[in-house]
Amino acid sequence: MVEGAGGEGRSWPAAGPGFWPRVVEQLGTALMVVDPVGRILAVNPAAERLLGRAARAMRGMDAHELLHRDADGSTLLRKQCPLLQSLAEGAAARGEGDSYLRGDGRLVTISWSASPLADDGSFQGMAVLFTDITGDHGARRERAAYTSALEDLNERLTLVAEITDVLGQTLETDEALARLGRLLVPRLADWAAVDLRAGSGQVHRVTVTGPAGRDAGLEGGREHLPEAVEGDHSPLVQVLNGGSPVLRHEQHDTDTHDTGTAAAPPGSPLSAAHSDFLRTVHATSVITVPLGSRRQITGALTLVRTDPAHPFDTADLDVVSDIGRRVGLVIDNARRYGRQRAVAEAMQRNLLAPLPQPGRLRLAARYQPAPVGSQVGGDWYDAFELKDGALALVIGDVVGHDLTAAAGMAQLHGILRSLAWDHTEPPGAVVDRLDDAMPAITTVPMATLVLARVEGHPDTGPWTLRWTSAGHPPPLLLAPGGQAQYLEAGQGLVLGAPPASGASRPNATLPLPPASTLLLYTDGLIEIPGSDLDTGLGRLRRHALALAHAPLDTLCDELLARMPPGSTDDVALLALRLPTP
Repeated sequence: MVEGAGGEGRSWPAAGPGFWPRVVEQLGTALMVVDPVGRILAVNPAAERLLGRAARAMRGMDAHELLHRDADGSTLLRKQCPLLQSLAEGAAARGEGDSYLRGDGRLVTISWSASPLADDGSFQGMAVLFTDITGDHGARRERAAYTSALEDLNERLTLVAEITDVLGQTLETDEALARLGRLLVPRLADWAAVDLRAGSGQVHRVTVTGPAGRDAGLEGGREHLPEAVEGDHSPLVQVLNGGSPVLRHEQHDTDTHDTGTAAAPPGSPLSAAHSDFLRTVHATSVITVPLGSRRQITGALTLVRTDPAHPFDTADLDVVSDIGRRVGLVIDNARRYGRQRAVAEAMQRNLLAPLPQPGRLRLAARYQPAPVGSQVGGDWYDAFELKDGALALVIGDVVGHDLTAAAGMAQLHGILRSLAWDHTEPPGAVVDRLDDAMPAITTVPMATLVLARVEGHPDTGPWTLRWTSAGHPPPLLLAPGGQAQYLEAGQGLVLGAPPASGASRPNATLPLPPASTLLLYTDGLIEIPGSDLDTGLGRLRRHALALAHAPLDTLCDELLARMPPGSTDDVALLALRLPTP
């Protein structure tokens, strides 16, 4: 029959009697011939050597039952055998990665190709050629493992880079930690908890993130950090007291890296609270690392996995330790920024003098710091009575967003008051003198402002507004009858800009009708990132008209409340309302 597999009817020069049997005998590739139901009819010497079995021991045996095995050595179901399927269909087939059982009990991984054999059109079985690819298969496994390791390393490095980038976009501690939790769960852990050190030796569990997001119920309250005592093996206490990062597997009692579930020692409520957390989330593998460096530890990060089949390893510990160092730096910077911001806000609020209430004129003002995560600006307002009886109104904005800007605002505030009080003169002349003095006696490089005088009897009027603007947004006048007008006259250069030779600042004059409202504001009220200035001015005009008849305090509060989200600047707002006749 083997001869029939060759090329019967073809003209081969050496195809004399016995030629094809000799070819099969000398063939370096293992050959097995099976009948239509899968019984072995013949094998060549190469097949005997590969399978470690003699031909006589294999002849007549069921090939699948004798040879075919699963990767773990168990017998496969017949319906899972691709060779039996090809026999049933009488069609050629090939496969790679199947396991054959040798006579000595070892498994070999083979690549095979089967071709149907026919005699006078009658299907007689299959000729199966197969080769040992055990070595190649192992190499492929090694390559796959190496590739997987590279992909895992790349994922970890990408995660670290992403955390660094995302946390660098905020100086607000709560927001930074919320972002951290969303990045770590579920990509690296099933649960993440952050504990921060506070004053007076306290520790506060500030955030816990799980599969469903932030879990406020597990965040707990403040606990006093106990003194380091002998026998206290809580990873959290160790790390917070300057110890090394800890990796432990909850199902073991000991391992080489401080593993094991250590009972919370007496007098250590922090250890007990942490152990309760780990039990609650069914932790099986835990990493705890310091936030910051050993020289400056701001807290601890704990990551938890709950699947025993996927514990943390030392590579995870290295990655999380790196993340902890970076997060600690972000938190430290955020705390420093928060202290600076609080000082700047306090300075601004304390330097904003109380408003006068001359006669029947009514004044209201608001200062709104920039949103959390933005820097403090140099916006301010002022109103004071002059010695000639006029009322001075000021709105200004010092260039910069830090303590220097806040200090510069204080300098300009005091100098402008002195200059306006010292001489009775038009607003433009006062601001010219301020511009001359600014580089000599202040640290302010540039600023904008509006200085206005409201002239007239504070009870009966009539009232006149005289003003000048140093590059500041125009005041808005709301008149009775639903009219709203931006006062764009009186515009001059910003303070600190090189003055035109011999030029004086312009002044503008306008009668103020009874029952009208004048709004002075800084650009934070009208400038929103992604929106142009005209849009902001139009929005303010619409809102102000809608609130024109509201009490002055309500008008100010609602204008701030109706600002669209996205502002990154602080806002100063000063409103004057004239009495009705």
